[in-house]
Amino acid sequence: MEPAACKPRPWILPVIVFAQFAGTSLWFAGNSVLPELLRNPGLRGASLGGVVSAVQLGFIVGTLVFALLSLADRVPPARLFLLSALAGSLTNLGLLLPELSAAGLLAMRFGTGLCLAGIYPVGMKIAADYYAGGLGKALGFLVGALVLGTALPHGLRWLGAGLPWPAVVLATSGLAAGGGLLLWLLVPNGPFRRPGARLALSAVRGVWQHPPFRAAALGYFGHMWELYTFWAFVPLLLTIYRQLHPELRELPAGLAFGAIASGALACVGSGYLAQRWGSLRPARLALWVSGAGCVLSPLLLQLPLPLFGAGLLVWGMAVVADSPQFSALVAQQAPAAIKGTALTLVTCLGFALTIVSLQAFGALQSLVDGRYLFLLLAPGPALGLWATRQARSQQF
Repeated sequence: MEPAACKPRPWILPVIVFAQFAGTSLWFAGNSVLPELLRNPGLRGASLGGVVSAVQLGFIVGTLVFALLSLADRVPPARLFLLSALAGSLTNLGLLLPELSAAGLLAMRFGTGLCLAGIYPVGMKIAADYYAGGLGKALGFLVGALVLGTALPHGLRWLGAGLPWPAVVLATSGLAAGGGLLLWLLVPNGPFRRPGARLALSAVRGVWQHPPFRAAALGYFGHMWELYTFWAFVPLLLTIYRQLHPELRELPAGLAFGAIASGALACVGSGYLAQRWGSLRPARLALWVSGAGCVLSPLLLQLPLPLFGAGLLVWGMAVVADSPQFSALVAQQAPAAIKGTALTLVTCLGFALTIVSLQAFGALQSLVDGRYLFLLLAPGPALGLWATRQARSQQF
């Protein structure tokens, strides 16, 4: 627990959580309006996998630049968050440009990914600056906000069936800018912030040689292999289910939104479990459950709709519940002076893996029977479980 003198004011965590939710709503905004965008003849070359990968690639480049410049440790993080949220809202508004080409669409989504590098990991850094003892719980709320932000564009389309797609773009851009402004106004530098110096590559190399840090990072990488590909291709999973069950006229409205948004509750739940068990046990439990979802996916697709829906929600919860706990473990095992840089760098490498996973999944989509396609995600949880198998003896 934090000392009483360092106990954050009660609004600090809610403001950080809301700002994270608002900023990350930009992440899948392009995906949710893609069907309407693709009606434009100039965008016929764009695809779901390409649009998602453009955001991921922008995020990877952004996090790499942030890490090399140590921005998360050298610049007041609330200011960095605000500037990133404002810039991200502008690149998101670029989707409304008239006569947008496929290359322009990918460029705008790449730019949004760049800006997200100053939102997601910087938000975690701000939380780490305030919550040294209860970081697993704090990050549970924070990643839960990321999950809700990711699902928000799908939720807007579901709740407002007649909502014009430009309204989704405008809403997410306005929300991101407002969240960044609120954070900047209400969240000053945290009591545990340690301003860092220019990045020392020897320090980064040294932290990678620390077994608990390495185990946490590898666990995070395994989790990331599965997460964003699962999120991006949930609509495909539902399409495959419909094809296998032609007797169904339609699937329940909002099922894709629920499969993603349910992860927010799991993130919060894993945060509370981390207070009792530490961060490692909830993270490994989530890996076991999500790994079982991958392996049992052919059976899941054969189940009646109520069981399929329940199984999909459980999978959607487990696939992200380990994320805040692996981030907490990475932050706890990194030296204070490079904590923000370590978080940013590990996040960068984790998202680089999502590009490989997304592209491999997309390439094999036409070659593998849909019933067995989601087995390709199983190596991710397997890697995470293998990497953390001896973690109890590594003083987590």
